[in-house]
Amino acid sequence: MRGLEIPLGKRTKLYRFLEILPGALSYLMVVMLFVLSFINPVIGAVYLLIIVSSTLIKAIAVAFRTVQGYAMMERARKVNWRGRLTDLMDAKNRYAVLSKRKRQGIVAKVIDDEYNFCEHLENLRLINAGIKKCVQVDEIYHAIIMVAYNEDMDILRPTVQAVIDSDFDMKKVIFVFAYEERGGEKMKKYAKELKAEFEHNFYSFLTIMHPKDLKNEVIGKGPNLTYAGHALDKYILSTKIKKENVIVTSLDSDNKLDRQYLACVAYEFAVREDRQNVSYQPVSLFTNNVWDAPAPMRVIAISNSFFNVITSMRPHALRNFASHSQPLAALSAMDFWSKRTIVEDGHQFWRSLFFFKGKYEAISIRVPIYQDAVIETTLLKTLKAQFIQLRRWDYGASDVAYVGERLFKKEKRVMPFFELFPKFVRLLDGHVTLASMAPIVTFGGWIPLIMNQNSRTVLPHNLPNMMGMIQLFASFGLLIGILVSIRMLPGKPKKYTFVRWLSMILQWALIPIISIIYQSAAAFYAQTRLMLGKYMEKFDVTKKIVK
Repeated sequence: MRGLEIPLGKRTKLYRFLEILPGALSYLMVVMLFVLSFINPVIGAVYLLIIVSSTLIKAIAVAFRTVQGYAMMERARKVNWRGRLTDLMDAKNRYAVLSKRKRQGIVAKVIDDEYNFCEHLENLRLINAGIKKCVQVDEIYHAIIMVAYNEDMDILRPTVQAVIDSDFDMKKVIFVFAYEERGGEKMKKYAKELKAEFEHNFYSFLTIMHPKDLKNEVIGKGPNLTYAGHALDKYILSTKIKKENVIVTSLDSDNKLDRQYLACVAYEFAVREDRQNVSYQPVSLFTNNVWDAPAPMRVIAISNSFFNVITSMRPHALRNFASHSQPLAALSAMDFWSKRTIVEDGHQFWRSLFFFKGKYEAISIRVPIYQDAVIETTLLKTLKAQFIQLRRWDYGASDVAYVGERLFKKEKRVMPFFELFPKFVRLLDGHVTLASMAPIVTFGGWIPLIMNQNSRTVLPHNLPNMMGMIQLFASFGLLIGILVSIRMLPGKPKKYTFVRWLSMILQWALIPIISIIYQSAAAFYAQTRLMLGKYMEKFDVTKKIVK
């Protein structure tokens, strides 16, 4: 759809201004500390304290949301979602049974402990009363599109197996192995092997090769997904399956579904009457191979996992990330994913929002999908690969222009200005903060004093000590994060000793260095490319070695 796509070639003046805006503001945030400190050290100190105070408040909120989100995720994982789906098929009797138990107090503890039990009971009541229309559960199908480029079989096979291990009827699952022609003969061979090995497990197993060098496409995941989506769409039309009852989940080749994921998504899809205007977002946890990763990569992987756990508790800020699920009918209507961006996941939120004219949301499926931390063949290659992955994610700053144009250009506006404006501000603020906060918080305490060494004002001289105290206070939030990370880790492989477990705690001392080298530098890199109009149009696949 031309109206939804990112422009090709020369941009309008407004679009170019909005592409420059994130980087310009990020640089300005840092430069202003120097300028204000040069003009007056007190003004510079006050500017710094305002920024750091806001960061401290966010750190407290992050600690609270991390604990809350992790507890919610663990409760959601323990639910028998397939059982709840079965309840929907017999809403009258199941409502009578469960409501009677509730009245008698038999399930008082279950009601307290089980995730959304009362909401499930209410769904049964509304369905039984004819107030809520529910999809026939036995008519719901999942379609899994697993994209691959040049990964080895030891990465691909476990991902397929994790789908099979799901607590869901596999004869209601269509598996699509979408591989790149760029991957060469190896990928064609793997496609045949996977189909031969696993085809009998599913309703159907499709292998779709995305041709290379198609017109108006970046080299990335989005074009592959879209090409496979069209093939899936055509296949569904040849069956008796109702297109509007098919839920499509995009998977990277290293993703492992939690066994409850498919049933949970099917349940949420069944009970929502706006189901076509919704995407279902899992919690992405980068823990598959976290014990094998070097310390810096472990910190980044767990920190990213924390971010996704926290975001699951903030519905107003939730957007698509990595793997997610969306109805096939909706995807087909909007021509699937964008073929012109390397960050098709986050961009899909905005694409869907504008297609549905603002009547769209991403909802949190608080059941995880497990992903790999970055591991290359050597430490140096791993460090480089991690930076490449983060700068690709941070290129999501390109969405600022995409959203801003539809906010400020009246003829492109498809939803009320004051509904979209807060979303635009949060998007812009997120990218500016990502780039600028780490260097300001780490080194800012010395700037007012360095810029005015002869100043006799007390505040600049005391600022480094004040910053140290604030950072010490903020470290309590980090301590909470460390404790949660220990709970989040998969079991320690037998090949590792207690020393490895201890290093999982000591590794957090690397946070200041990682924040500067990876978080901030990667964001500045992506935003600078946008400022200069040197667009990132190639999806650099990061390797995940299996040890």
